[in-house]
Order: sequence, then structure tokens, then C-alpha cells
Amino acid sequence: MRKLVGLAVVAGALMVSACNTIEGAGKDVSSAGKTVAKTADGAK
Repeated sequence: MRKLVGLAVVAGALMVSACNTIEGAGKDVSSAGKTVAKTADGAK
């Protein structure tokens, strides 16, 4: 579980660093949050 969450955090960080606008950053953070939530639900 920790590996999956770690991977999700790294992926989110890469997405945030790749965007050029504040709006894009918000979308990237939201996407990363959804990914972490799906991973947590899958680990239950």
C-alpha cells in the first residue's frame, strides 16, 4: 500500500511541475488526489 501511495505522490508531483498555469496546477492536484483516493479504496 505504501508503495502505491508513494507512486501516486510522485506522479502527482510530476504533473504539477509540468503545468504552466495556476488553473492547470489546480487540475493536476485534483487529479493526483483522485488517484490517491482510488489507490486507498483499492487497498481496503
